[in-house]
Amino acid sequence: MRLLAAALLLAGAAIAARAEPAAQGVNARAIVDAGYPANLSDYGFFADPAAQRPAGGVTPYRVQTPLWSDGAEKLRFVYVPDGKQALANGDGLLNLPVGSALIKTFRLDGRLIETRVLLHRPEGWVALPYQWNAAQTDARLALAGARLDAVTPAGEAISYAIPNKNQCKDCHALGGEVVPLGPKGRNLSAAWLADFAKAGKLDRVPQVTRRVPLWEDRAKVPVADAARGYLDANCAHCHNPQGAASNSGLFLSWEVTDRTMLGIGKRPVAAGRGSGGLDFDVVPGRPEASILYHRMASLEGGVSMPELGRASLDRDGLAIVHAWIRGLR
Repeated sequence: MRLLAAALLLAGAAIAARAEPAAQGVNARAIVDAGYPANLSDYGFFADPAAQRPAGGVTPYRVQTPLWSDGAEKLRFVYVPDGKQALANGDGLLNLPVGSALIKTFRLDGRLIETRVLLHRPEGWVALPYQWNAAQTDARLALAGARLDAVTPAGEAISYAIPNKNQCKDCHALGGEVVPLGPKGRNLSAAWLADFAKAGKLDRVPQVTRRVPLWEDRAKVPVADAARGYLDANCAHCHNPQGAASNSGLFLSWEVTDRTMLGIGKRPVAAGRGSGGLDFDVVPGRPEASILYHRMASLEGGVSMPELGRASLDRDGLAIVHAWIRGLR
C-alpha cells in the first residue's frame, strides 16, 4: 500500500508540473488535457476559493437527498463549457458534455477539508481529490489520499479520510467506467433544472417521473419515500446491477419496486460475518433483525456499510431506515 501511495505521488508530481494556473476564469484546458493539475486553483473554478464563490460559468447546485459523509457540509458546483449543453435524461443522470466538470467541496469542523473534482475528458471521466491547506487559500492534489483529525457536527472526534484516486472508483464506477453520481433529474429540483436550461446549459427541462424528496423535509413526506431516497443516495451507487455490489442481488436505487431486490424477505448471497448472524437483508417490521440496518448501524471493519466515506454513524439516516423497515408488512 505504501509503495502504491508513493508511486501515485511521484506520478502525480511529474504530471501535475505540466499544468498551468488559470489567469482568469475557468482553465478549460486543465479539464480536458492529459495530466493532473497540482492545485485546485489551476482550474480557475473559484473567483474566491476560501469563500467558495464560483467563477463565471460555474453553477452552484444541490441534490435533494445527499450522500452523508460524517455530517460534512458539501458545496457542489457544475461547469459546462461555453457553446455546449448538457442533455436531459428524464429521471437519470444529466449527460454532461466533454469539457464539463463537477466540483464538490467538503466543509467540516468550521474549515474546508477537501474538494473532489470529476473531469469529463475525451477518454472518459477522471476523479481527483484535493486537500485544502491550513491557510484555506488553496487545495493540493492528494493522489494518495490523506487522513486528518476532525470533529463532526455531533461533536464526535474522528479520523477523517480523504480517498485516494483509486478509491474514488469504488463509488463512481458503473460497468467498469467512472461516472458522476449526484446530478440526476430525480435528485435535482425542478426550479434549478429550469434555471439551468434557461441559462443555455441544459438542452431542456427533463420530465421527471418521481422526484426524490428533500432530505430536510423527511418528516413531511411518506417514510418510505424519505428512506428510499436516503438508500438511493448512500447505497445505490454500489447496490445496482452494474455496481460493485451487483453480486449481492440487493438493489437499492430509487426506481426499484421489486420487494426481493430491495432485500425484503431476501437471504443474503454472501454477507459472511457482516450478516451479524441474521438471516434476511430486510425483515418487515423488525429493523434489528435486518442485515441492512445492522450494517448501517456498525462501524466495525468488514461489517460497516457503506464501507467508505464515514467514520461515524448517521443517526438521522438510521432513524429513517429504522422507521421504514418497522412500517413494512
